[in-house]
Amino acid sequence: MLREIRMARIVDAIGRYRHGSLSCVDAAVALGMSERHFRRLRDVYEVEGAEGLVDKRRGRASGRGAGEEEIEWVIEAFTTRYFDFNAKHFHEAIAAAPLRDGLPFMRSYTWTKSVLQQRGLTSRAKPRGVHRKKRVRKPLPGMMLFQDGSPHAWLVGQPPLDLIVTLDDATSEIYSLFLVDEEGTASTFRGLRETIERHGLFSSLYTDRGSHYFFTPEADGKVDKVNLTQVGRALEQLSIEHIPSYSPQGRGRMERLFGTLQGRLPQDLRVAGITTLEAANLWLASTYRPAHNARFGVKAAEEGTAFVPFVGLLADILCVQAGRVVGNDNCVRYEGLTLQIPEQAHKRHFVRAKVRVHQYPDGALALFQGPRCLARFGADGSATTVTQPKRRITKSAA
Repeated sequence: MLREIRMARIVDAIGRYRHGSLSCVDAAVALGMSERHFRRLRDVYEVEGAEGLVDKRRGRASGRGAGEEEIEWVIEAFTTRYFDFNAKHFHEAIAAAPLRDGLPFMRSYTWTKSVLQQRGLTSRAKPRGVHRKKRVRKPLPGMMLFQDGSPHAWLVGQPPLDLIVTLDDATSEIYSLFLVDEEGTASTFRGLRETIERHGLFSSLYTDRGSHYFFTPEADGKVDKVNLTQVGRALEQLSIEHIPSYSPQGRGRMERLFGTLQGRLPQDLRVAGITTLEAANLWLASTYRPAHNARFGVKAAEEGTAFVPFVGLLADILCVQAGRVVGNDNCVRYEGLTLQIPEQAHKRHFVRAKVRVHQYPDGALALFQGPRCLARFGADGSATTVTQPKRRITKSAA
């Protein structure tokens, strides 16, 4: 119907041109085409009449159209090997897969998505919600990092695990990515340690108000910036500003990242045949993280970096620290263990002295007084290192 209406308009415009009521330019403007194309249609009409205006391609199959064999190959690949992929992820996978019958897969993402939708294998995207203005990224890497965890069945058919991600706001580069049984202080310290060891100290960390990040006296209220958690204390020691998020929209970049990861990682882990947490973490670090950064990373708005080198012993900051008072037997009680302070060259005893217990990720312990390490212990409380040799007491010293 539309073709017939358009043809009638063209014939009418040619007739008005012949009678001199329209110029070629005016006729072309009225029909929404170039003057050159109108002249071409006018000449064809004079030779062949209205039949000459019919598109010669009507009723002919496109020379670039896909054959049934190619369409069936795409459907079979999706329903067998990539059945849990979304359309975008599936298109990337088959485009990078081994060649089909010796030929590369050259169809576009739009074509692939249309085929899947026509067969009812994927659904159309829901209409977008209310328009929100996206927050402008920080101009330099290292100015602000996000960290968060996402519970999900990352290993198909197994109980949910927490995926801990540390992400740069300026570039969307993932600096640390690993799975743990449960998000907490230890996983936060691990993500920070991996980031600082590779890139250096950064300026600020943006997180939710989880109990391992902040103390929150009232539910959904302001965080307590005086009484710090172990994470807050470590960040303060490192001079990294800790920024609390009060809404999911504030963490929009991280929320969108987890949406992407939940739509891709379980499927990629399944295709790779990975079924254990240890193998998954090795694959995430060596294979997935570099590929993800190459695919989704963006260039920073400005040249340079806000990262600065870290000088010091990171292990004694990114650990659990607890204050204790030494007993009359020169022992410290901690988590059901008795830690004996050995004799020191610089001091006869430590009775009633205030000391600090450091507990490391592997369970090992250490005792500190100020910056001085007094002793180190295994996870069972057995002494492993005496930092200072016993001083020999002479008569004159006595």
